[in-house]
Amino acid sequence: MTEIKPSLCGLTLDDLTEELRQLDEKPYRAKQILEWIYVKRVTAIDDMTNLPASLRTTLNEKFVVSQSEVVTVQGSKDTTRKFLYKLADGRYVESVLIPASPALYGERADRRTICVSSQVGCAYACKFCASGLAGFTRNLDAGEIVTQLLATEAETGEKINNIVFMGMGEPLANFKNLTKAIEIINAHWGMNIGARHFTVSTSGLAPVIKKLADIPIQVRLAISLHGATDEVRNKIMPVNEKWNIAELFEALHYWRSRKKQKITFEFILIKGINDSLEQAAILAKRAKELDAKVNLIPYNTVEGLEWERPPNRRCEAFKKILVEAGVIATLRLEKGHDIDAACGQLRLREETADGVV
Repeated sequence: MTEIKPSLCGLTLDDLTEELRQLDEKPYRAKQILEWIYVKRVTAIDDMTNLPASLRTTLNEKFVVSQSEVVTVQGSKDTTRKFLYKLADGRYVESVLIPASPALYGERADRRTICVSSQVGCAYACKFCASGLAGFTRNLDAGEIVTQLLATEAETGEKINNIVFMGMGEPLANFKNLTKAIEIINAHWGMNIGARHFTVSTSGLAPVIKKLADIPIQVRLAISLHGATDEVRNKIMPVNEKWNIAELFEALHYWRSRKKQKITFEFILIKGINDSLEQAAILAKRAKELDAKVNLIPYNTVEGLEWERPPNRRCEAFKKILVEAGVIATLRLEKGHDIDAACGQLRLREETADGVV
């Protein structure tokens, strides 16, 4: 079996300095290596020409720059693009690059958001989601998370300036690697992207929301709510049976006591399940309680799942109730719908073809 070497992209400055100390190398070499990766964007250790040849040889024996490669890119009519990455162990993960919509949502014209995966598959089995169809395989390490950004920028030639941890997997179930990746992407010696441009999404792991609230980096929080009552949420989100809405909201109040940014409720509208106007009224009340924003997303159809997308007029009526209650709400009708942008679909097809599911 081929040895899988760790990625230099999964090391912090302190980690790399310690690795070099053990090799009897000068500490300043760590900053040189990180500059090659994050400023000059080399993908091979041999291209780090200001390092001694002996050090490059040793680094090649122990590390690679990246453990993943882009194998498929799907383009959308709205310029949303989905990227499939093959990892060193032959598994696949996805990310989605989403352009700004200045006219509709008031976003900056130069805003480019990447929706990043944190796990191969997912163990939380939300009933409407493609990520969990093949079950959970493993956590991504910090380097595999970071290189999704680097590989996408290399593929597109575009600078990413907004990161959402809302791709495949439950980010808070991979807390250690998630927070390490955030440190690397945020750091001045790393990708140097400001903390206010990070959003971590969770299906509702209440105790870990509190842990995230206590980290010093001021990341934003999005809750994949998808149901305003336990009755509805239990139908589609098994996590609610472990941490119900009362427990979730207790954790969210703790978050608000620690962080300045507004919470966002992500709410995928599914026909006949959670798109009733009664759910809209209850959601409005819950959002007001936390001064939260609501992002409404009509369901992206997934092959093999029974759910349907509501008519646009129902989605608009749902949003109207929120807005009239004084809640900031957006309705994203067509971001990537034509490329199966719901994370997990492309990976599922590829792994089935490879026989690794």
